Amino acid sequence: MGGFFGVASKQDCVLELFYGVDYHSHLGTRRGGMATFGEDGFYRSIHNIENSPFRTKFDRDVGEMKGTLGIGCISDFEPQPLLIQSKLGSFAITTVGKINNYEELLNELYESAHSHFHEMTNGQVNATELVAALICEKETILEGIQYVQERVDGSMTLLLMTEKGIYAARDRYGRTPLVVGAKDDAYCVSFESHAYINLGYKDYKELGPGEIVFVTASGVETLKAPGKDMKICSFLWVYYGYPTSAYEGVNVEEMRYKCGSMLAKRDGDSVHPDIVAGVPDSGIAHAIGYANESGVPFARPFIKYTPTWPRSFMPQNQNMRDLVAKMKLLPNEAFTRDARIVFLDDSIVRGTQLKDNVVKLRECGVKEVHIRIACPPLIYPCCFLNFSTSRSTFDLFARRVIRDLEGTSELTDEILKPYSDPDSEKYKEMVRVMCQHLQLDSLQFQRLDDLVKAIGLPKEQLCTHCWDNSSYME
Repeated sequence: MGGFFGVASKQDCVLELFYGVDYHSHLGTRRGGMATFGEDGFYRSIHNIENSPFRTKFDRDVGEMKGTLGIGCISDFEPQPLLIQSKLGSFAITTVGKINNYEELLNELYESAHSHFHEMTNGQVNATELVAALICEKETILEGIQYVQERVDGSMTLLLMTEKGIYAARDRYGRTPLVVGAKDDAYCVSFESHAYINLGYKDYKELGPGEIVFVTASGVETLKAPGKDMKICSFLWVYYGYPTSAYEGVNVEEMRYKCGSMLAKRDGDSVHPDIVAGVPDSGIAHAIGYANESGVPFARPFIKYTPTWPRSFMPQNQNMRDLVAKMKLLPNEAFTRDARIVFLDDSIVRGTQLKDNVVKLRECGVKEVHIRIACPPLIYPCCFLNFSTSRSTFDLFARRVIRDLEGTSELTDEILKPYSDPDSEKYKEMVRVMCQHLQLDSLQFQRLDDLVKAIGLPKEQLCTHCWDNSSYME
C-alpha cells in the first residue's frame, strides 16, 4: 500500500510536509521520502523506515530542506519520490497503485523509445519511474498523466511536482482517495483527509475518479473533470483507513461502528457473551459498534504494546510479521479468566495470527471464544492495489479451505462463486471448517450486503472484488 502528501505554500512548507507525510505511516513500513522545490532548486531525501518510524529518520532532513513546494510519501514497495529530468522539464513524482500490465508497458517503452531506467527495486524497474517514463512519452505533463490513466491496468493515483506547482491525479476509477485541503496561504493534497487537520487546513475538495488538478499556493485548477464511474476500495473503511479519515463523505470510524452494529443484529440471541472486545487496533471500532448494539459491555482483554516493536502492518518476512504480531499483544487475565468473549476483527487473511491469538486466549482461561469478522471471507486476491506480497492465492485462508473442500487446486470462477454467497450451503461449510480449524466456539463473517449498507454508498460505486469478484472495469 502507501500514502502521500503534498503542499503548495507562500511560506516554507517543509515542516508541514514532514508532519503531513508522517500522518500516513499506518499505510506502509518500508520506505519514506520527501522532495521539495525552493530557491536552490529540487531537494530529495529517501530513508528505510522498516525498523524506525518516519519521524526519526527524517528529523535531520527537516532542518536541511527548504522550499515552498513539496511532496512526500510512505511507500511499502519502491523508493520514492523520484526526481526526473526530461524533455518536459524537471519534476518530482510519487505514486500509489498497482500496475498489472507492467511487463507490457515496459517492453513498449524499450521498443518505441529505446528507454533505459535508473531505479531498480527488488530486481525490477521502479514502478514510479515506469510511470514517469510513460508521462514523458507525451508532449505535455497533462497529456502524459492522462496517458498513464488510460494505459495502466490496475490503479494509479499520483502527485507530480514541477517548479510551478503540483499536479494531483486520482486513479481513473477512484479506487484510492485523493483530497485537497486549504488555508489562507497554502493548499495541500493528501491520500488521507485526517493528515491536514492539525496543520490548520480545512476540507477544500475531494477529487473524483480520474480527475486531475494543478495546485499552487494561490489556488486549485481543474485540468481534467472527474469521470462518472467509481470503484473505490471498500477495504479502506474496513481496515486500511485511519479512523478520523473520510472517503466520499463517509467517516471511517462511523462506518466501523455501523459494521459492528450489524454483526450484533445478525447474532441476535444466538450467543451470550460476558464481554465484547476488538483485536487491537483495527477491530476496536467494530467491537464498540457491536457492544453498543448488543448492550454487552466492551472490554480490552488484549492490549497492544507498541513503544519498542516495529510496526507489523506488512513486513516482507512472514516470520517477522508473525513474531511482531504475537509479541505486541499482551493478554489481561483480569478479563479473560472464565470469560465468554465475542471478539471483533477486521478480516482474516492468512489466519495464522488469529489462530495464535485464540491459543493464547485459551491459555489465559477464556471459556468461550466467538469471532466476528467485519468483512466477508477474502476469496479473491486484490488486482487493483498493492496491499501485500503473496506467493500464491492459497496464502488466503479461505482459498486453502475451499481447495481442501473441493479436492482440487484448479479453482475456477464457477467453483468459487457459491463460496461468496452467505446463503449457500458451500459457504456455510467453508465457515464451519474455518471455525473448527481456528478452535473457536463460533465464527461469523459480515455479509456483503450489510457491509455495503454500513458504508452507505451504492454497491456499483464500491470495489468489492476481493469478496465477490465483481469489480472488474475496462
